[in-house]
Amino acid sequence: MMSGVQALLAGEDLVVEADGRRILDVDRLELREGEILAVLGPNGSGKSTLLRVLALLQRPHGGRVTFRGDPTIAAERDLRRSLAMVFQRPHLWAGTVRSNIELGLRLRGVPREARGAAADAAAELLQVSHLLGARAEGLSTGEVQRVAIARALALEPGILILDEPTASLDAEVRTALREDLERVARTRSRSTVIATHDRAEAFYVADRIAVLNGGRVVQVGTPSELFENPAESYIATVTGAEFSVRGTVTGAEDGLLHVRIGDRTFTAVGAAAPGDEVKVAYRPEDLFLSRESIAGASPRNRFPARIVEIRALGGLLRLRLLGPAEMVAVVTRAAGDELELREGLETQVQVKATALHAFPL
Repeated sequence: MMSGVQALLAGEDLVVEADGRRILDVDRLELREGEILAVLGPNGSGKSTLLRVLALLQRPHGGRVTFRGDPTIAAERDLRRSLAMVFQRPHLWAGTVRSNIELGLRLRGVPREARGAAADAAAELLQVSHLLGARAEGLSTGEVQRVAIARALALEPGILILDEPTASLDAEVRTALREDLERVARTRSRSTVIATHDRAEAFYVADRIAVLNGGRVVQVGTPSELFENPAESYIATVTGAEFSVRGTVTGAEDGLLHVRIGDRTFTAVGAAAPGDEVKVAYRPEDLFLSRESIAGASPRNRFPARIVEIRALGGLLRLRLLGPAEMVAVVTRAAGDELELREGLETQVQVKATALHAFPL
């Protein structure tokens, strides 16, 4: 995971143990200047622990954190002044919103007038200016989160670390805060680490994503790199390939596998040997349906299937198909109407080789 660009913040050989169990084991993870890095993983994967270690709030049992490549005490002191962290459930002190946003500045001895100006600017960024005179005790969950982020931004940190900032919010509030967070990070060119279990959030805000599973970073890359080239089946699932079918590899060439599924042979991306049993992961939206045979399509990636169930999901239709194996497709309502899809209909299905990812069982 090394790069030609020096990391602004990096964790190397990080190990954290609890109750005799290793809960974090990270070879290297780096944050680059001006980027938004998402740490994506399920609950319990070690995201919060990793963020606390990077923020120097928890000492690892092994490894080190470096700031601009420097692991010294002087660099640690500089990092502490450059970094601000907001927790998933932030605490606000009794008092006004303004007093809470000014808290860190007051502790640093910033004069009253400068504190006020910084608080005003941070409140405007997070759209809580109208709340500056309100009591913190009466705020909603979404307002508390915005005030806590404004408090961090008032310090003008070079690095902002956010631990699941939208996890406890309802959908509408979560979407609005997500958009504001990206805007703030982009306009202020602030290096940001954001932990989330929501892949939509990670893919929306991040320049790069580090996928964490069982305390290990299993892949780091841009959203498109993870989406198109998942390194393992877990990552394929994380990026939306929630369905899979089993098959047997019959041949391999140029990074592509020929996989026998039922009575058909498919071409898929993967690394395996002939005879291996594999799980072929796919995204339902990558299955293309037609009422007639698709001219010029590869016969190995085209197959007939019968629609056995149709379920409406808002503006989408979820189709259960019975072909060489049982599969699931998702199409828009408009496409469904155009194709006159119905249960019992025989249809033709096509899927690109690059949309199928085979992983050894």
